[in-house]
Amino acid sequence: MSSYVGLAVLLLLWSSAFAAIRAGLSAYGPGELALLRFLTASCVLGLIAWVRRTDRPRGRDVPILLLLGGLGITGYHVALNFGEVSVSAGTASLLIASAPLFTALFAMPVLGERMRAIGWIGIAVGFGGVALIALGVGGGVRIEIGAGVVVLAAVCTSAYNVLQKRFMARYGPLEFTTYVIWAGTIPLLVFLPGLIRTVGAAPMAATASALYLGVFPGAIAYVLWVAALARFPASALASLLYLNPALAMAIAWVWLSEVPTALTILGGVVAITGAVLATWAGRRATASAERSEA
Repeated sequence: MSSYVGLAVLLLLWSSAFAAIRAGLSAYGPGELALLRFLTASCVLGLIAWVRRTDRPRGRDVPILLLLGGLGITGYHVALNFGEVSVSAGTASLLIASAPLFTALFAMPVLGERMRAIGWIGIAVGFGGVALIALGVGGGVRIEIGAGVVVLAAVCTSAYNVLQKRFMARYGPLEFTTYVIWAGTIPLLVFLPGLIRTVGAAPMAATASALYLGVFPGAIAYVLWVAALARFPASALASLLYLNPALAMAIAWVWLSEVPTALTILGGVVAITGAVLATWAGRRATASAERSEA
């Protein structure tokens, strides 16, 4: 039972991040918010690493860790924060849910995965849903630039997810996550002068949101994710993440009084349907290939 409780908490924490970002952006710039979040997460994970006596990463692995941190932490979170300046929390969560579409596309050249016809149909359907979401943000006539920036965040996290598959086996999941977060925090230090200027004048509520992002969706949720990976199949966990947009919209409604448009909700349903099709097809194609080679 405790495993399922931990999984439920994980989903709630990651879903709440979208609303917390919007709350933090009320006083902090997108880059400053990302830096404060991951400085906090780095300190928490640093304490865990010290208690666990975690070894240092191998020197030859540092360049790839910096690349992965740049994609999965710096690129993803800076783009997401910039996007949420003009895009609601619920809408951003729906756009991020399109990430499996890009993952499926990246996995073909990088991991050699093959896509069946239904997979390509799923990708086409998914991108149609993304377009509907973007039109919903722009009022049904124009595409809001912020939606495009959130899609860029989805591209970053997809590239990160594909590249980490060949590398993560060298380290334990918790070690790997710690190194990537530290590596991704380093480029964010470019926003340190702005953060120093802002933090003293920022309202406590905005700063609390940023610290919440670092401790809970940032550090604790990743630890819960590691624990979940040890107890549940990775494919089942990935499927559960499709619940995030619904939870994110509910949390944003309670926290920020945000109500998504009907077009945005329709686009989200279409995009997630396409992502499920593309992901399922990719798994089936890979599994078939592995059986034929055995």
